[in-house]
Amino acid sequence: MDVHTKLKLLLKERGWSRYRLSKECGLSEETLTNIFKRGTSPSLPTLQAICDGFKITLSQFFAENEMIEISEDFKEFFDEWKYLTPEQKDVVLQVMKVMKQ
Repeated sequence: MDVHTKLKLLLKERGWSRYRLSKECGLSEETLTNIFKRGTSPSLPTLQAICDGFKITLSQFFAENEMIEISEDFKEFFDEWKYLTPEQKDVVLQVMKVMKQ
């Protein structure tokens, strides 16, 4: 599925207008109009902003099968996880394993 088709599908699934999307993702309506009406491809940062507005990841956007929504708890965890060093990640995993027991 191409980017434009996917964007239209996501808008339809949520019952959103382009105006609502612009408010959710922080992009101007003009930027979204250029994407939808003129058929221009969004840059990666623009597509990331759109995905943030939809509360999905780029991976979910490009997934061919059904999207998997993650909870806010998991999203917060993953957002913080990416800033940890490998050693810090090991420590966090060890703590989680101990807490699981």
